[in-house]
Amino acid sequence: MKKWSLYSMTALCLLTLTSCEAVETIFKAGMWWGIIVVVAVIAIILWLFSRGRNS
Repeated sequence: MKKWSLYSMTALCLLTLTSCEAVETIFKAGMWWGIIVVVAVIAIILWLFSRGRNS
């Protein structure tokens, strides 16, 4: 069921957005996910270092 939902959303986006808008949307989402992942990795590294000092 989820596959059909994903396929229908993809088809809807492809039909309603022009190619430039579709690419722009993909890169905006990718940029935000990249920022979130980098912040999360830095937070985990800082947490591990602070945990190691207390021991």
